[in-house]
Amino acid sequence: MKSCVRFFLSLLAAVAAATPIASSPVWIGSVANAAEIKVLSGRALKSVFSELGQQFEGTTGHKLVMDFGNFAVLKRKIDAGETFDVAILSPALIDALIKDGKVASGTRTTFGRTGVGLAVRKGASKPDISSVEAFKRAMLNAKLVAHSEKGTSRKVLFAAFDRLGIAADMKPKLRAYSEPEKAVAAGEAELGVTGIGPILAADGAELVGGLPPEIQHYVVFTAGANAASKEPDAAKALINFLTSPRAVAVIKAKGMEPATP
Repeated sequence: MKSCVRFFLSLLAAVAAATPIASSPVWIGSVANAAEIKVLSGRALKSVFSELGQQFEGTTGHKLVMDFGNFAVLKRKIDAGETFDVAILSPALIDALIKDGKVASGTRTTFGRTGVGLAVRKGASKPDISSVEAFKRAMLNAKLVAHSEKGTSRKVLFAAFDRLGIAADMKPKLRAYSEPEKAVAAGEAELGVTGIGPILAADGAELVGGLPPEIQHYVVFTAGANAASKEPDAAKALINFLTSPRAVAVIKAKGMEPATP
């Protein structure tokens, strides 16, 4: 009798060892639905996504793969066949991608905007730029001003110099950088003019303020999902998240403004 019992128990143990332990339904569902989302985004949103990305990933289980860059550069990548799930560019570029059939028109969502600002090295004195005349004096008194190699902030700065009649005076004081805020933080330039978002995200640099309203220009961010995305539901979930109250709070905290179409 005892030998029969031992045999039965050993049989049960063998069956248990050969049978995988079922995971909980919730865990299985979250892994099955989790997706990797590739996002091509303007560089100004780097500080926003450093926080929003963690929130989105923690809430949904999806993973974001971010590629930050200049709008024009990112658009060229897409035109050349770069794969992506969500693109965050200017409204005009997203509209162009919709026209080309590369972005799904129903996913077009404008969610934020940011202006151009002035940066100084952390701890340095901040010049007065509260008016157009004050900004002009700050520029003329600077020894070296860093600006972006490409993009909107460069165009805005040069247009301001033309308007103020100081383009010729500023020419020897200017130097182009891919990331002007980092040049300021490193002490390579006294002042830096670029997007407010990158300035706030830079270690070692501080925001003096946005340009005066008369010469200010806002960069608007519009998102759209790839019409051929392999993860359309996850892409749409991210775009919807960008207009949620949680996202709006982060956008404001990072020096940007929520925007509507």
